[in-house]
Amino acid sequence: MEVNSDDLNAGTGTKTVADQLRSPKPPKPSKLLKSPKPPKPKERVIDAKVSENDLAEQAEEVSLRPLSFADYIGQERLKNNLKLAIDAVKKRDDGTTLDHVLLYGPPGLGKTTMANIIAHELGANLRVTSGPAIERAGDLASILTNLQNGDVLFIDEIHRLRRAVEEVLYSAMEDYKLDIVIGKGPAARSVRLDLPQFTVVGATTRTGSLAGPLRDRFGLIHRLEYYRIPEIEKIISRTARLLGTEIAPEATQLLATRSRLTPRIANRLTKRVRDYAEVHGNGFIDTDLAEGALRLMEIDELGLDPADRNMLELILENYGERPVGLTTIAALTGDEAATIEDYYEPYMLQLGLIERTPRGRSVTKKAQDHLAKVRRDFA
Repeated sequence: MEVNSDDLNAGTGTKTVADQLRSPKPPKPSKLLKSPKPPKPKERVIDAKVSENDLAEQAEEVSLRPLSFADYIGQERLKNNLKLAIDAVKKRDDGTTLDHVLLYGPPGLGKTTMANIIAHELGANLRVTSGPAIERAGDLASILTNLQNGDVLFIDEIHRLRRAVEEVLYSAMEDYKLDIVIGKGPAARSVRLDLPQFTVVGATTRTGSLAGPLRDRFGLIHRLEYYRIPEIEKIISRTARLLGTEIAPEATQLLATRSRLTPRIANRLTKRVRDYAEVHGNGFIDTDLAEGALRLMEIDELGLDPADRNMLELILENYGERPVGLTTIAALTGDEAATIEDYYEPYMLQLGLIERTPRGRSVTKKAQDHLAKVRRDFA
């Protein structure tokens, strides 16, 4: 019988050869060496994005959305073009549907709201999904086969669709056909299914990221522009009325200038100022209460918050007036390059606070003067 050497030394207190060769357990790391948890990002009131985790904010935003072209403020060119196309479809009444619609532009300008209005004006059901949510071609096939004739399919962030999913969408949009493969290997066969006629409404902040074949299948392509101050004032007045809050005309003008020409930010500021007025006043929003709330949120007269000003100051402190690359700015601020390009830059470029050159981004003299004024005001 073969005897194991480990068995011979068992119970004797002597270490076996295997024990001596076995690497010792590493010591437990000291608590002092543990890296601290990164701080949670501070909520930005003027961020045009909607938090995916804040269900209360999403529900309140839906309650403020208009449901018809008559209630929708601003974007007159877009409304006139869409209303003409919808009226033509209704007048024909031959079973055809509205051409597929692509809406693009900065976040918070009303792309989702416009998709709801299109469905409401057509008298059709609205099915909502997003590019990141459709992970496989089978997910899209399930959505398409459950549509009814005349339905509107809204795909938010359509530029984030996977390429395999896009290819399934091509024939569905153009021919209302769905090509699926049944089986595997030599026994696999392709089957083409008929789909009901439907309208795709796609929304994107980055139309350049869309594949050419997908973009070409949209019959109506429209850009949403930034709003004008009088239009933002009307939106704030309407929001205050729906929230059951009274607001002075001067306070409305003040909030409109701080809303970055974006309805979503205007609505968010109105709600935050309403909270401030209820705590520090009787609920009526006057100029003093509005200024107090804005000062508490550190939002300056151009609508910039501490994160915006911090980016400008970091560029000036480290590089002065020299151009800086996008990745360098991202490293300075700790944000992703896409976040800076999509959410910081558009408004600052429109105000002339930064310049984009082939060598990078540079801070303008106007931005330097504004930062100096803000330091005095918030001192």
